[in-house]
Amino acid sequence: MSQLFAGKTAIISGAAGGIGFALARELGQQGMNIVLADIDPAQLAQAEQALQQDNIKVLACQLDVTDFSQWQATAAAAEQHFGPVHMLINNAGVGGIPGSIEDTDHDTWRWVLDVNLMGVLYGTQTVTPLLKSHGQGGWIINVASMAGMMGMPYAGAYCASKAAVVSMTESWSAELKRHNISVSALCPAFVKTRIHESHRNRQAQYKSNKQSMPSKASAESGFNKAAALVEGGIAPELLAKRVVEALISGQTYIFTHPNYRPVIQARAEAIDAACEDAQSSPIVGHLVGEDIVAF
Repeated sequence: MSQLFAGKTAIISGAAGGIGFALARELGQQGMNIVLADIDPAQLAQAEQALQQDNIKVLACQLDVTDFSQWQATAAAAEQHFGPVHMLINNAGVGGIPGSIEDTDHDTWRWVLDVNLMGVLYGTQTVTPLLKSHGQGGWIINVASMAGMMGMPYAGAYCASKAAVVSMTESWSAELKRHNISVSALCPAFVKTRIHESHRNRQAQYKSNKQSMPSKASAESGFNKAAALVEGGIAPELLAKRVVEALISGQTYIFTHPNYRPVIQARAEAIDAACEDAQSSPIVGHLVGEDIVAF
């Protein structure tokens, strides 16, 4: 057990299963007080009971991350129950529905972006003042994805949302550094969770009267492929141990799959090649000597 976390409090969204629950259990075993927040009340109750059986101090709060007022209620309950909050893990996320550019309707886009992007924003806006208030610093961990580092066909909404989470993390990391608040983007590849079944909790406001799925054959094919990849992923418990390891060493980007390093390197090389092309351009090459504007 690391004394770094002992006696401190973490709020974790999407914590009733998968990555969120594994992180809750691991951090609870590190001595943290755990606030489990999740949209599914039945699974939330089971998760709470499981942690209680492990003698972990836990509070369960039902939370739809797309509702800012529910975030505020969760944070207030956490402070009332445990006192100061030291960690936020923005884990709740949905995978969307596999589909082409033409097939993916606007309701699906709004659902994915509201949960995966706005949910992270709402959580961070709510909890950041709490982390600042006690002056002890803390942690914000935003669960992105390797999909935030690379595009994937037929997953435009999901990839866009996770890329945005990575970018927000980079911005917030620079902004909150002076408050001793560490902000990290967790970017796993495939983990054995139920993300391919995330439509089970799709809120009513994101279900239009029209068919909001691609053709049945296309949908079944996409879901079957997603399920196979997820089922072959690493165990959430392994990911949770890796997150603790990376937090102790102060990582901004938390990677769980080093086998994807060539993909990251190829992207970096392509970006660098684009910079070189701009430098050799007779149109904009003269800007190479200009000062870099940093805020």
